[in-house]
Amino acid sequence: MQGFRLRDGKLIWERDHETVQIEPWGQDSLRVRAAMGPEIRDDLPGALLEPVTMAAQIEIDEEQAIVRNGAIVARVCLEPNGLRGIAARVHFLDAATGDELLAEVPSYFPRPSARQFKSVGGDLFHIEARFEAYDDERIYGLGQHQHGRLDQKGCVIDLFQTNSEVCIPFLVSSRGYGLLWHNPAIGRVELGQNQTRWVAEAAQQMDYWITAGDTPATIVANYADTTGHAPLLPTWAAGFWQCKLRYRTQDELLSVAREYKRRSLPLSVIVVDFFHWSKQGDWQFDPECWPDPAAMVRELKEMGVEVMVSIWPTVSPRSRNYDEMRRRGLLVRTERGVSTLKPFREVGCEGTVYVHFYDATNPEARSFVWEQVHQGYHQHGIKTWWLDACEPEIDPQDAENLRFHLGNGLALMNIYPLMHARAFYEGMRAAGEEPFVSLSRSAWAGSQRYSVAVWSGDIRSTFEALQAQVRAGLNIGLSGIPWWTTDIGGFIGGDVDAPYFRELIVRWFQYGVFCPLFRLHGARASTADWWDTGGPNEAWSFGDEAYAIIRELMFLRERLRPYVMELMRQAHEEGTPPMRPLFYDFPADEVCWEIDDQFMFGPDLLVAPVLFEGARSRRVYLPDGTGWRDAWADEELAGGQWIEADAPLERIPLYVRAGRALPIHP
Repeated sequence: MQGFRLRDGKLIWERDHETVQIEPWGQDSLRVRAAMGPEIRDDLPGALLEPVTMAAQIEIDEEQAIVRNGAIVARVCLEPNGLRGIAARVHFLDAATGDELLAEVPSYFPRPSARQFKSVGGDLFHIEARFEAYDDERIYGLGQHQHGRLDQKGCVIDLFQTNSEVCIPFLVSSRGYGLLWHNPAIGRVELGQNQTRWVAEAAQQMDYWITAGDTPATIVANYADTTGHAPLLPTWAAGFWQCKLRYRTQDELLSVAREYKRRSLPLSVIVVDFFHWSKQGDWQFDPECWPDPAAMVRELKEMGVEVMVSIWPTVSPRSRNYDEMRRRGLLVRTERGVSTLKPFREVGCEGTVYVHFYDATNPEARSFVWEQVHQGYHQHGIKTWWLDACEPEIDPQDAENLRFHLGNGLALMNIYPLMHARAFYEGMRAAGEEPFVSLSRSAWAGSQRYSVAVWSGDIRSTFEALQAQVRAGLNIGLSGIPWWTTDIGGFIGGDVDAPYFRELIVRWFQYGVFCPLFRLHGARASTADWWDTGGPNEAWSFGDEAYAIIRELMFLRERLRPYVMELMRQAHEEGTPPMRPLFYDFPADEVCWEIDDQFMFGPDLLVAPVLFEGARSRRVYLPDGTGWRDAWADEELAGGQWIEADAPLERIPLYVRAGRALPIHP
């Protein structure tokens, strides 16, 4: 059948082997799918939850069709397309005003069409979707990237998971819409001045979801309703997390925790990093270095400290589980060549070992891994997981040569971290363990519903890296991930005796207090083999002057923990990111859309981190629409103005919304 038709509350358009389907999918939202063939697939892996039934209106005539769902309208117009005949062009409109939110580019010969499919073999296509570009548009979200930009208009963003680059293909537009490219394929999005182009290198069909909202908060809330809300953060997780690369033994880790308590410093989490295991893929402690993990966990719990353990998805050929996992098809394999995926080190082995990754897209593999983790860690009382290297960190990064349970790597590799987190979420829930946290180095759309927190990966110990983290954290919050953190001080480098680094660690701690999770980590410059232990990285490791400031910052975070938990409840219930750009709370103030180095920590606290070496003051904009109080000087200030804020080394500029009291001072 050619042309428009209505089926089961969905608009269908068919011509020349192409099928386009538009349907309501949640509040003020539509889902658009297109395929080269008569059927739209409903069984492909993705992030969207089943929507609440919506009372959408669909109208069809000879020239166009219209789908209305709350605040959004899709108008599909039939347009001449030269020798190709007729093309169906989709426009998305604001239902209240009729203003265009987004539209496909015109399709006319000989230019490429707005929806393009090119076979790459089997049932897979190289797919492109082209949309109009708008001079006034600003674009946010899209996961976490290290390019140092908040507004990503003009950027090309690779849709590919790597260390410190988190692919979540959801954007928030200043034009009043949000769009999720609902496809886990390797690809890119080009946010050009002349057009926006989404690309999937290999997929069975085009699939995207679009929502409308009069504020960014409405758009983000609709997205959370559609991809899942984060659970309520455990109260203990709002405190201070201690980590370094790495504590080699049970005694070493306990001695650090005891020293925190001896100094009366707050400590909520301490982390057991990698190479604590017997072999990669055994998912258990090395008994020589960790002889009694249950006793360790008990002692730490008596101190009020949770243990987080690093879990890697890698499996060494020397692991006790390798033969069984290979025999049962639980490992990622290659399409050609030897099925080894990463050169790495192994405990008790000289030189390089080529390790494998378990196949997180296989439910049987997820169950198998959880059972090993339960026996090796969970039964000792450990309930918090650090999911490292879960992009997965393949070397070389040749996705098309990977074969997963669900298909070729080029078509679905970006979904791996979501599936990996799902293994732990389902295992913990089956064990009756809620709430909990899995700290993951990567994520995809919907990861938040599996109790995932994200950190910004192995970044460098520089002021430039700190600057980039501010923008990265704000964008991932707008991408649906409310639980986020960085390695305070950066991961790579950092001479603990150097004045540069001591200033950096103070400024980074000041910023870290106002991140959703407050966590110290890093390899640190050291004469030792950093694979072995790394340099010192405790709160007292950076000199007396830095320690005095850091100590006060740790207690500031403790005083703010009730406020932090208020924000986490909002994140759970409404999808609201605790840390967000100024325009999120003040969308009517045009200046707020321009600012990328300040942020709101909840609705009542404006944070202006110091991001440059040697700076002892900085410009701060106070948004219009409310008054403000300088948190340090206790001075009342009007909104809608720029000020020059003092910022001595011991102080980060903070401003409290008028009428709200927060425990900034002891």
